[in-house]
Amino acid sequence: MTAPLTVSVTGAAGNIGYALLFRLASGSCFGPDQPIKLRLLEIPPAMGALEGVVMELMDSAFPLVHSIDISDDANVAFAGCQRAFLVGSRPRTADMDRADLIKVNGPIFTGQGRALNDNAADDVRVIVVGNPCNTNALIAMHSAPDVPNERFTAMTRLDQNRAIGQICGKLGCQAADVSNMAIWGNHSNTMFPDYHHAQVNGRPLTEQVSEAWLQGEFLQTVATRGKAIINARGASSAASAASAAVDHMASWEMGTAAGEFTSMAVPSQGDYGVPEGLIYSFPVTISDGRYTLVPGLEHGAEAQAKIQATADELVAERDAVADLLG
Repeated sequence: MTAPLTVSVTGAAGNIGYALLFRLASGSCFGPDQPIKLRLLEIPPAMGALEGVVMELMDSAFPLVHSIDISDDANVAFAGCQRAFLVGSRPRTADMDRADLIKVNGPIFTGQGRALNDNAADDVRVIVVGNPCNTNALIAMHSAPDVPNERFTAMTRLDQNRAIGQICGKLGCQAADVSNMAIWGNHSNTMFPDYHHAQVNGRPLTEQVSEAWLQGEFLQTVATRGKAIINARGASSAASAASAAVDHMASWEMGTAAGEFTSMAVPSQGDYGVPEGLIYSFPVTISDGRYTLVPGLEHGAEAQAKIQATADELVAERDAVADLLG
């Protein structure tokens, strides 16, 4: 019998958390033979809603769910945690700019980083979903000095999936036909979907669609997709964000296929001219639970400018929370 994996989810009663939990419980993330223990965190006003979510999970009778524990205390929710999905964060309101959002979320991720540091298992792996996820991951990482930095990641898989969706819509292909569609930088409208290295059925994407479409409609649609969804449904992405979080963690668990890479926001070591220490999305390969940046990718002047611009935004975000980074 495989030992259960302890999986902690914050913001578990929110829209993304709600969509995520049923995917985790079904085995979509860790596989059909891996039981899990769910440890769920919410703020006190949402504990009643979380109890309702737990009722639904119980009523679904998932064979892989070994146990479910809920708490409004991060120290309890992260006890023995091996995989952490940091989903909960303060949402942006109409009167807030991005800098305001960064500052108000900072203390949340300081506390969660400390709780992970003090209570998580030695093999913990963390994905930050709550926005602004790159900088929230940076804050949590700095607040957990005993956890290796490489265990903290942020999610740009949603941007990658959005880019793949646009390619499929244009070419009439399937998502499985698209490979090496990597995202560089921040999970914001400055991120760069690197279509130059993407392939469809083993052929370069740039040979199959026009440069005008790629530089125009493609980049614009991917960059503004989140806003378009809000305008269309009156709420931000939830199911697609949860699906991307599952994809991110599943790749970290299972690895990438030979010759293929994926996108993860990870601590920069200075590669590709990205300032060291930022949580920045790179193309990575993954094997045995370890990711490795893809080396030697070449970029033209325009791509280099985009890679630099999204790094500059992350530097500004880091500067805005410098007091929380020690």
